[in-house]
Amino acid sequence: MRPFVIFNPGAGSVSDREKIVSQLKRLKPIALKMTRRSGDAERWARAALRTKCDCVVAAGGDGTLNGVVNGIAGSGRRIRIGIVPLGTGNDFARTLGLPFGIEENIDILRARQERQIDLVRVKGKRARYFVNVSAGGFSGMVDAKITAKIKRTWGPLAYLRGAATALPELHAYKARILLDDAEEISAQLYNIVIANGRFVAGGLPIAPDADPSDGLLDIVLIPKLGAAEMALLAAEITLGKHLSGNATIFRRAKKVELHARPGMRFNVDGELVGNAPAVFQIIPQGLSFIANK
Repeated sequence: MRPFVIFNPGAGSVSDREKIVSQLKRLKPIALKMTRRSGDAERWARAALRTKCDCVVAAGGDGTLNGVVNGIAGSGRRIRIGIVPLGTGNDFARTLGLPFGIEENIDILRARQERQIDLVRVKGKRARYFVNVSAGGFSGMVDAKITAKIKRTWGPLAYLRGAATALPELHAYKARILLDDAEEISAQLYNIVIANGRFVAGGLPIAPDADPSDGLLDIVLIPKLGAAEMALLAAEITLGKHLSGNATIFRRAKKVELHARPGMRFNVDGELVGNAPAVFQIIPQGLSFIANK
């Protein structure tokens, strides 16, 4: 394997940069590049495509991985993606069942076991790709509140800190959702989740049965509820039990078209990217990942 390693030294769990660089060099990379500002992971992934590497390793959090995915997606080159999870949440790594130890993940990368993963394209004012989760509404408001400083200070609790700050601004959206150009749902919603992976916010099982290789998106809609119902639903989401009751609307589809008033901010893999209207489309087995057996 000749990997091109992209390392985010500012990722949430990084405390000893030099030690991690030394560990990553065990992979004998064709190049090891560090990110320093937003967009660097995507730029380095595009640069990797111009080399003879056969794998791009995202050593960082979900944002770093999303940058790598967007640098590779649509290139036409079939290249594997590996993960060394170093972030605050590491949510897609959880879906793949990866450990959080650096040495264990390096061993997995060296073993070169592949898994085909679905890719999701979202088109609004611009097009982006993702592999984990996009969420709009209240989640978009929360992500707007989470600064890099909050991530560093609060670590895995950063989402809760952001949610507490955004809670006074909670309001419903008049949403219209079209699934596979067939079923239409109109409702007053607090939150819309389009999931390929299972987890958000550092291990919250928002789509507990999602399979990133089944060619389908898991759609979780949270309608406008009273305070007591919202509190109960929050507890159920924490346990991954929220899809079995009547407090949420759950569907699966290959394509989702979203319209909302007022304009709904949404994120992609934890990074705030745009506003509705937007169209989400699954690309079955669009990427190849190196994953645990």
